[in-house]
Parts: sequence; structure tokens; C-alpha cells
Amino acid sequence: MTRSSLRVSICLLASVFCGSGFAAEAPAKKPVANLAQIDDAIRRGVDFLIADQNSNGSWGGPTRTKGLNIYAPLPGAHHAFRAGASGLALAGLIDAKDPRPEAAATLEKAATWTAAELPKLRRADQTTTYNAWGHAYGLRALTRLYQQEKDPARKAKWASLAQEQVDLANRYEDVNGGWGYLDLFDDVTTKVPSGLPTSFTTATVLLAMAEARDVMGVKLDEKKVARSIVSINMQRTPDFAYTYSFPHRMHPRTDINRPAGSLARSQACNAALRVFGEKLVTDEVITTWANRFLDREGFLSNVRKRPVPHEGAFRIAGYFYYYGIFYFTESVSLLPKEAHAEYARRLAGVIIEKQEKDGSWWDYPLYDYHQPYGTGYSLMALAWCREALNSK
Repeated sequence: MTRSSLRVSICLLASVFCGSGFAAEAPAKKPVANLAQIDDAIRRGVDFLIADQNSNGSWGGPTRTKGLNIYAPLPGAHHAFRAGASGLALAGLIDAKDPRPEAAATLEKAATWTAAELPKLRRADQTTTYNAWGHAYGLRALTRLYQQEKDPARKAKWASLAQEQVDLANRYEDVNGGWGYLDLFDDVTTKVPSGLPTSFTTATVLLAMAEARDVMGVKLDEKKVARSIVSINMQRTPDFAYTYSFPHRMHPRTDINRPAGSLARSQACNAALRVFGEKLVTDEVITTWANRFLDREGFLSNVRKRPVPHEGAFRIAGYFYYYGIFYFTESVSLLPKEAHAEYARRLAGVIIEKQEKDGSWWDYPLYDYHQPYGTGYSLMALAWCREALNSK
């Protein structure tokens, strides 16, 4: 092919793509939100939680099953799911700061359930450690109950319960350091979990513990913390993506472990490492991943509400969506305050756009837990956005 004919071919090819809608157009700008919109979304989210609360003060249950249900050995798995979903819902309700009497009554019922049920939380059997989620999000709720409490005796009660949750979580630290949620991938089951610690579950537990330590003065087991930090770092790749689990570190470039697959995990893992003193997680790293999250949020959104785990591109599962939204705020909050407002406007726009007609948010059909946990994550994230915009 001559140089001139090659030029003609390229021009023809370009004209075909441009005429067919393949021209490089500026991507549509994602919506941004103002304070009035945030306040309205928060109120609608609180309305949902008030209406959806169980009579005993919890949220969610083992109903609304489907053809493919998440493995959940009875009855303990559902106690863990309910503890995690209820902890998130209660934490979101408190962060919302809704002054209405009905919101206060809902909060008090949830606090009573939390005090009664969290001490009973254990792993369902030797194949699962879903209780790690219940301990972590129970801690989130207890920290907020402590912060808003004025009675010294009740403050002491919440702090004592929080210390108990830290100690219970420590029982289930994996032999490889950190925490996971499944232990069923071989024929050996052990008293101390020896299965599948995951980078993000470990980060989730550590960040909840750090918050409880900083607010209530609970004591952490520094040896377990150190092992857990090592575990996360062993799953970190040079670009600050994080492999899905400890065994995945041997295959760091399979699709689920690449940056797009790590989009939600990196927010939580970077935040956890930074909070516990890892100097490699600089402001530049956090900023890079924050921008990447907002630019590529569509990777996560693409699998929202799909019923099969990990069926999306890069093996992303639907239940990572609002998880990633919340831990985005945990990560970005570590940047200088002058950076917060712009991120808050952009993130709030994404969250508000996804709010359901009934006021809830959800990303994956998990029995009847998905709306409470999605709404809890979203309310906490929107409360952070509101604070960032109010303090700019």
C-alpha cells in the first residue's frame, strides 16, 4: 500500500467512525449536588429506615430469597448479616442528625437491639466468618452511640460493648493475618480461621477498630493489628490496587486484581494503611485513587442490582458499589480539608442520582438486608458530603 493510499484509508476510516457516533466526544459530566439536595436525600433515606425497621429494632432478615442465594449456614449467618446491616443502618441514622421524634424513637429501638444482640455474635460455623462484618459495623454504630450520648453511665456502656466487639473480632483473625468471611475452600477447618483473609474485610475491621480507639479509647491488640497490616501490604500491588484475597496475591494481574477490579477495595485499603501509619500511602496515592473512583464509577455501577456475584467486568460484584462509596469518604477525609468540598459535590451527585423511589439505596439483592445496608452506607457518605460543604 502506498503512503498516499494509506492516508486515504485512514481518512475514510475516521469518517466512518465519526459518522457512526464513534467520534471522541467529551464524556458527559456527572451530576454534582448542593446542600439542599443532600438534605432532601438524607431525609428520604431516614424515612425509609424508619418505615423499614423490624419490630425488635433491627433491620433486614432471611426473606426475599431468589434462585441464587449467598451461602448462609443457619442460623448464625443471618445473625451476622442482620448485625452488619443493622449496624450500618443505625450508624447512617445517627450521622443523618434528623431532629424528628420518630427518628429518635427508631434510633433508640435500634440501640436497644444492638446492646442485646451484638454480644451474642459469633461465626455461624467453621465454614464462614460473616460475623467479621457484624463486629465491624457494630463498632461503627457503638462509636456513634457513644458520641451522641450525654449520660456518663450510658457512654461507659457503649465503650464497654465496643471493647467486647474488638475482643470478639480478634478471636477470628486469620492465621495469615487479617480477616475474611469464608473458610470453605479446602477440607481442613480449624478453630482459628485458616481460610481466605481478604484485603477489604481486613481494612473494614481495622478502620472500625481505629475509630473506636480514637473516640472511646478501646484497646487494640497491637500484634494482631501489625499482622493485619502486613497481610494487606502483601496483597497490595505497586500501583496500589489490592488483590481480592490472600491467595490472589500469587496472581496479581488477573482481572479481579487489576485497578478496575480493585476500584472499591483500594479506597478502604489505602485508608486503613494510612490510618495505621503506612507512609507509602501518600496524599498523591489517595488523590489518584479518588479521581479514578469518580472517573470509573461506571465499572461498579454496571453491576449494581445484578443477582450473580462477580458477573461484571473485572469480576466486580454488585455489593461493592455502596461499600466503595462509603470508603471513598473514609479515604478522601485523610486529604487536606480544602480538597474535601469538590469531592463532596461530585460524590453526592452520584449518590443522589441512585436513590430509589422509596428513599433507599441498594446494590445487590441479599435476602432482605440490601436496602438497610445500602441506605446506611449512603447516609454516612452523604453526611460526610454535607459536613465537607458546610465547612468549606
